[in-house]
Amino acid sequence: MIRVENLHKQFGGFRAVDGASLEIATGSITGLIGPNGAGKSTLFNVIAGVHTPTSGKVTMDGEDITGLAPHQLFHKGLLRTFQIAHEFPSMTVRENLMMVPGGQSGETLWNTWFGRGRIARQEADLLKKADEVLDFLTISHLRDEKAGNLSGGQKKLLELGRTMMVEAKIVFLDEVGAGVNRTLLNTIGDAIVRLNKERGYTFCVIEHDMDFIGRLCDPVIVMAEGKVLAEGSAESIMQNEAVIEAYLGTGLKNRVKAEIASETAHHESHGAQPGLGDEAGKEAEA
Repeated sequence: MIRVENLHKQFGGFRAVDGASLEIATGSITGLIGPNGAGKSTLFNVIAGVHTPTSGKVTMDGEDITGLAPHQLFHKGLLRTFQIAHEFPSMTVRENLMMVPGGQSGETLWNTWFGRGRIARQEADLLKKADEVLDFLTISHLRDEKAGNLSGGQKKLLELGRTMMVEAKIVFLDEVGAGVNRTLLNTIGDAIVRLNKERGYTFCVIEHDMDFIGRLCDPVIVMAEGKVLAEGSAESIMQNEAVIEAYLGTGLKNRVKAEIASETAHHESHGAQPGLGDEAGKEAEA
């Protein structure tokens, strides 16, 4: 569905995205991981039209969408969420959902005077749709709560619900688990899987919680220093030496290895079998 080719985004002398190329397959839940500063959010922003790329190309279903504005991509079914939820805090949860679809009749002065019946019918349809979304996300009990009063996890669910109001094709989720407790994160994960399997949504997810990524995502793409470092299953990625080094850094990685080697040597000098600990050595001495 999405193809990114040799994408660059530079801010002054800083290369936030440096020649990244990747594909997001239709119907997949693709994970995007990497250490802080790897360029993940910038890549999202370029794909979603928040930033114009310095160079490179982005296509969606074969159509060149490079540099299109967010509202243009919105109408093509490409949406993104942010690390910090963007809600209308003084409006209710239901009203936040009803605000999403564009081209509503009540947005023009002429229709407020002469098209009241059409406006009322459209609002009734939007109300029904919003309630269906809230039921799907299991937060219908919050429909009349002010959105600003929601917890961080509930706001992330509301953002996911807003993508459902326009039948998105692909949704980019930026750190959906940030500040979210485990119970709500599981609820969000369940909703993502259901939207993927039951409604055909394609997702690309930035997340640092590897349990969450491992449960939902296949494939997983790793970025480091603005480039794509590796791609594969969550299991293979977590065993990839280059990925481990990108997260830990060469110095810390070597220190961890040295500590493991030192601990093993200590056990063996006390007569222990490798990996059995000090107690095994003490028994051997006795």
